[in-house]
Amino acid sequence: MNILSANPISIPPTGEAPIQKPGMSRTQKLLFFLTAWLICLMPFLFWWNTWFGRKLSDQQLTEYLHDTKKPRHIQQALVQVGERITRRDAIAKQWYPQLVQLAADPVEEVRNTDAWVMGQDPSGAGFHETLLKMLADPSQMVRGNAALSLVRFGDASGRPQILALLQPAKITAPNAGHIVDSDRPGTAIRQGGLIAKLAYDQGQTAEIRSPIPGRIRSISGTGANIAAGAELAVIDPANDQVWEALRALYLIGQPDDLPAIRPYERDLPDVSNNVRRQAMETEQAIRKRSGS
Repeated sequence: MNILSANPISIPPTGEAPIQKPGMSRTQKLLFFLTAWLICLMPFLFWWNTWFGRKLSDQQLTEYLHDTKKPRHIQQALVQVGERITRRDAIAKQWYPQLVQLAADPVEEVRNTDAWVMGQDPSGAGFHETLLKMLADPSQMVRGNAALSLVRFGDASGRPQILALLQPAKITAPNAGHIVDSDRPGTAIRQGGLIAKLAYDQGQTAEIRSPIPGRIRSISGTGANIAAGAELAVIDPANDQVWEALRALYLIGQPDDLPAIRPYERDLPDVSNNVRRQAMETEQAIRKRSGS
């Protein structure tokens, strides 16, 4: 076979210059690089504005604590006020009145973070009384964080709420309907994470979300019909949540609490070694305290 015929090469006719593709103009190049730069910049700006680790000035902290339009700004400021309190920064006291006010904020995540921050300083004016009120918060996580913070005040009033942190969350269907989409058992889920969608007979759809962080133990599968008030899913609490509850019960736990503690002493795949060790130490502390 003739190699040239097998791989033809286009040769311009004699006297004609090869056709060249038009290049990008200077303006087009600038627009191209500007667009590429913005594509890289926008994720950075989003991260920069939402990253809680970015240090805020005193003025920014005050502004963020009052930014009702951006709850994440309030959360970011709360976290940094909490860090200042743990460093014994006396300047942090200027924001204490705002911490007390934020206990009634309509956003659950703000109240949850606020309950944790107030627990960093048992001497904070108004903190103790405010945390006691938060034990009746509609959110289980806020009630739990308030109870954990009260332990730092030497107050065991939140013991029932702390025990509740060890229990799985049982989620019921708000209305009768059928599952059009659901997650799978064993899936890790964050607080407020979507676990299923429930369709009603009227054609409406409700999103079912987890009230706690953890792992899905059981859930009604896609296509299942479910009655109003029936159990739709069970969520096991996250290891971090359990560990914090066990640490608190180490200090205030009673013999009646042992049945809730002992399941976490077992060698189970979803129970971390830290949680298992803390559960055993908590039982020992309770027995020693009660003389049993």
